[in-house]
Parts: sequence; C-alpha cells; structure tokens
Amino acid sequence: MQGAAVEGRSRASLDKAGESAKKVRLDLPEGHVRQEAAGGGDGGAIVTAAYSPRVELDGRIDKQVLHYPLCTLPFKPPVFQCKVGHVACGSCVAQLPFGQCKPCVDGGGFFNPYPALDAVVSSTRIGCPNAGCQRYMTYHEVAEHQKACPHMPCHCTDPGCGYAGAPQALAGHLYTIHSVPVRAVQYGKVSKFQLPVSVPRLVLLGDDNNHVFVLTVGALGAGAAAVSLVCARARAVTRPRFTCKMWGNLEPPPAAANCGKEDMVLVDMHIRSSSSPGTVAAADEPTFLLVPQMYLVPAVVGDGASMEVPLHIRIDKLSPWS
Repeated sequence: MQGAAVEGRSRASLDKAGESAKKVRLDLPEGHVRQEAAGGGDGGAIVTAAYSPRVELDGRIDKQVLHYPLCTLPFKPPVFQCKVGHVACGSCVAQLPFGQCKPCVDGGGFFNPYPALDAVVSSTRIGCPNAGCQRYMTYHEVAEHQKACPHMPCHCTDPGCGYAGAPQALAGHLYTIHSVPVRAVQYGKVSKFQLPVSVPRLVLLGDDNNHVFVLTVGALGAGAAAVSLVCARARAVTRPRFTCKMWGNLEPPPAAANCGKEDMVLVDMHIRSSSSPGTVAAADEPTFLLVPQMYLVPAVVGDGASMEVPLHIRIDKLSPWS
C-alpha cells in the first residue's frame, strides 16, 4: 500500500516536471527579447525567441553624420568605409579610380561595406518640413518628396506681401487679404465667367478640394487682353496634370444674330505649375488666350464704363494621372 502511494506521488511529480519542461516563458520589459526555454532549469535550451514591436525614439542627430562631406549629399545605402575610417556613399565610391579612398594620403585605402551606418541611414526618418504635410520618410528621400509634395509653399505675388503657404492656404489668403474672388469648378464641365478687367485675378478651386488654379487677365498692347491659367503648386513639379480649354465668343451683330455661327477665340493647352501664381507676363507664358478689345462686354453692375471678359473654361485631368 505504501509503495503504491510512493509510486503515485513520483508519477505526479514527473508529470508536473514534464509540463514545466515543455514551456518556460520569460516575460521581460517592453523592447527586450522574450525567450522560451526547455528544461525547466537554468541550463534549459532556448527553443524560440520573439521580439517586441518596433519602438521609435525621438531625438537629435548631427546632420554631418548623414551627409558625405565630398558630395555634400545625404548618404544612401550602401555606405562604405575604408580601413582608415573614412566613410563614403556608394555612388561616389563607384566614381573613384579603382575604388580607392581619395582622402587617404597614399591613395591606397580600399572601401568595404559599412552595415552599421547603413542601418542608421535606413532607419533615420524625419517629417516633411512643409507645413501641413504629415508624412514621415527616410532622411535621404526628403528632397525627392518635396518636389511632389502638395504642401510645397506657394508665394503671394502682391508687392510687399511676402506670404508663403500651401496652395489651399494661399487661396484663402488671396480671398481674405486681397479680396480675390474664388469660384468652384468641376473637372470635365464647362464653367462660364464674366471676369471684370478691374479685378484681374480669379481663384478656381477644383472639385477635389486639393488643387488651386489662378486665372489672371492682363493688358497685351492696345485693345487686347491676355488670359492665363496656372496651377498653384511647386515649380519643381514640371509635368502637367491638367489640360484646359478657354474660349470667348464675340457677340454677333443684330443682322447676323440668326445665322447660327459666332466668331470666337480659343486656346487648348496644358496647365503649367507655378509657385508664385498671379502675375501675367504674356511673353513668359507658354500659352495664353488672346482676347481682342471687341470681345469685351459692359459690366452688368457698375458705372457703365467697366468692362468684363466673358470666358468659358473647361479643366480636365490628364489620364493616366501623372
């Protein structure tokens, strides 16, 4: 009887030990390794290892650490280091004679991969410096991002103003500070405007609420007006994203009112980008609409002497989207 009891206790102990040997979890603080060990003791073998989620730190770093001093550009992986300790970016190493280190006195230093700095370069991320942009990116990608960033600052061209902001903010600035009229347009549909010559600018807002266009009227010699349309965004972005048709109709004389045809001036163009929209210089515009004096009509509201430019405008997105 006593032997059976001893045997039962021994078997229970072995079963409990087996369960302990199967899984021993060591839970450590956030950011450390969590290990599962087999054996139930200090000598147990590690059978699995799992890492906590990625943890990012906010800090400061010397900008020179991320720039190659010779080309002054940000490092991009792969980064190299010579035996003396000089660091170089991959594109510069490829251009060096025989891949030898130029700063070395004897010119005999050869480069090897520098994975430690590669890790720093690849993991260093900063926010876009443009106000309103919430994107974070690897440091060496910032310059490329800024070329296409929709929040790239645009500048007010009014003398002495000096305002700079995102295109959407610029539209609000022109409306509130300089009383520039703002109208909404739908892509692919014709909009008709009577633009007073005395108010030579008009802000058009695309129906996606993300793009701002500035239409400007300026004198072109005697008895003619030049009408231009630009998209307010960074000048660095040169590829057009929109096309535009603008035209004006000449009111027919009474004798020809029923002939079914009207004289018209028309322009079909790509809309260029400008970071300083609002100034007309016809000679500098690649394409503009020339409106002769006879196309102008008296203003509906005014002293009878004010004239307006009657315009039809249709803006279309380029397909595929560039």
